[in-house]
Amino acid sequence: MSLRAHDVTAGHDGTPVFTGVNFTVEPGRVTGLTGPSGGGKTTLARVLAGLHRPSAGQVSLDGDPLPARPGGEIALLYQSPRQAVTPRWTLARIIGEPLRARPAGSRRSGPPDEIVLETARLVGLTPDLLDRRPHQVSDGQLQRACLARALVQRPRYLLCDEMTAMLDPATTASLTAVLTARARAGLGVLAVSHHRALLDAWADVRFLLDGGALTALP
Repeated sequence: MSLRAHDVTAGHDGTPVFTGVNFTVEPGRVTGLTGPSGGGKTTLARVLAGLHRPSAGQVSLDGDPLPARPGGEIALLYQSPRQAVTPRWTLARIIGEPLRARPAGSRRSGPPDEIVLETARLVGLTPDLLDRRPHQVSDGQLQRACLARALVQRPRYLLCDEMTAMLDPATTASLTAVLTARARAGLGVLAVSHHRALLDAWADVRFLLDGGALTALP
């Protein structure tokens, strides 16, 4: 059981940023990925999420080829929360939007309002914030809402692309603690960050993507 890139080559406009990469995100642990800007970290995360088609190789989800639309199995958390939300929606609607599209018989059951409230509390959002819109909250509060939106999907894998880059140390510590707990409960977490010290403290295993090649870090 894993989310795995097999000999993947990917890039932009016909120019690869990495070649022949083998990379695995396993359930139950935090996998860290670091490297210089422009080294391909975001591209690899998008390939794993099914949002960027590699020019060679393939991605498998729990042993099967990654479907064209992985649905709720994989969630992606972006660096900038303000670019990832609809600005006129309340935080409650942002968090609950995946529930509106869930199919009948999905794994997440229960009244949507209760699920939103429960997940908001999990990430440290108080009920009074849920009626506010993005311009009425801080970047940290909005990123908490984006994390809650990802978690309500009950994904098997959560790919975090520089999610702490715009956060203060206290919010970073809070959200990484939430994700560590979810990983211990079986979630596979990919933590993409240029901040090596953060990954040293947070991730169970760490990798460096640089110069088109992937290497394991001690």
